[in-house]
Amino acid sequence: MIVAADAAGIRRAAGLLRAGSVVAFPTETVYGLGADAFSAKAVAEVYRLKNRPSWNPLIVHVPHVVAARELAAGWPDVANELAAAFWPGPLTLVVRRAPHLTQVGADTGTIAVRVPAHEVALRLLEATGLPLAAPSANRSEGISPTTAEHVLRSLPDVPLVLDGGPASWGIESTVLDLTGEVPRLLRPGALGLREIREVTGAIALPGDVADGSARPSPGMSRRHYAPRAKVVLTDEVDPAALDPSVGVLTYETAGVPGAEMLSAEPREYAADLYAALHRLDDAGVATILVKTPPDTEEWMAVRDRLNRASA
Repeated sequence: MIVAADAAGIRRAAGLLRAGSVVAFPTETVYGLGADAFSAKAVAEVYRLKNRPSWNPLIVHVPHVVAARELAAGWPDVANELAAAFWPGPLTLVVRRAPHLTQVGADTGTIAVRVPAHEVALRLLEATGLPLAAPSANRSEGISPTTAEHVLRSLPDVPLVLDGGPASWGIESTVLDLTGEVPRLLRPGALGLREIREVTGAIALPGDVADGSARPSPGMSRRHYAPRAKVVLTDEVDPAALDPSVGVLTYETAGVPGAEMLSAEPREYAADLYAALHRLDDAGVATILVKTPPDTEEWMAVRDRLNRASA
């Protein structure tokens, strides 16, 4: 059920969450499927609804940095600097997990936490008084939802979806591991590395993690963010070789009839990427040809999502 994110809707959602149920809600990145991070039953329901493997952890959302520190066994100085610069916002920090928080997935001894920059999410967090474990509100490996309608198409059994309109960033948060000597990128996302380096200096890039092994961050699986249609990355799209079973996603005017045309600016492209994949899936195409984005740091998050969607 989709409800307006007004005062009545927030109260209703908060009541469900305090009672151990789950609620989908908007953030500035994508819609999340929220549960009380202290409730084993509620967190288990998130994993069940998403058909999410147990080794894939959840990001915990909190209303402010004080609440984040309460979930951590240690809070390094760089975490304070990053929080001051980018919270609320699309940056997730991985730190050592406090021993009293044990329900959020993979047994790595860490916790991924962030303060979302969406009025509805912050109002919901304040209304519940709970840290909310919230992965994207869709079936595991599927396209992340950027509207309330996307949520219900993927997860029709969710008890309640708060409708906060389309997500403004349209792509997940950047995840940074602060448990080592040098901050390490675990998942590229909405916040660019250039901005982060202005605070941290050097950043180590992510390594490969095998599916089935515990990891400190979501978004590290080989296949993820994928539509029902087969995704194929290509440097060139030949209009003469297309038929009605093939959809096209590009960022240039390639003269392809019916193509989904996104911006050539990486942030604007990212903001509409998942919505475009949803539109092509809804059109019933069997294959989606995607014009390969530039191999530059500004496009890293988009390339990461497309590479995993096409795996």
